[in-house]
Amino acid sequence: MFQVTFSKQSISELQKLGTLEQMAVIEPLTSLTEGQINSPSEPLGAFTREGKTIYRLRSGEHRLYFERDQSTLHTVCILHRNSLTDFIYRTKLPITEEQLIEQHSSFWKYLDTLKRPN
Repeated sequence: MFQVTFSKQSISELQKLGTLEQMAVIEPLTSLTEGQINSPSEPLGAFTREGKTIYRLRSGEHRLYFERDQSTLHTVCILHRNSLTDFIYRTKLPITEEQLIEQHSSFWKYLDTLKRPN
């Protein structure tokens, strides 16, 4: 049995959900076994980033990203599965906040307004 802790981002994401939905999202995390973590298979995956092993657990419409420290699972973030942030985090793309802003259509609309003569 693991102790589960949550980052501020994780808590914030959970607070957007109703109580029953919160429990449904975190239930797969609380029921993980040592064997599952040592040999991840769907819906659990693992990748290494900056020398740390990050685990990804699919739970309904959400993905939980966490690290393991002995008997503790620390949830780094909880992201909705269809979000751009989840895609970037999952695929490990090096992307900056500026690049995320550029992806947003309003950024390009703003640039177009700067080209127009007054």
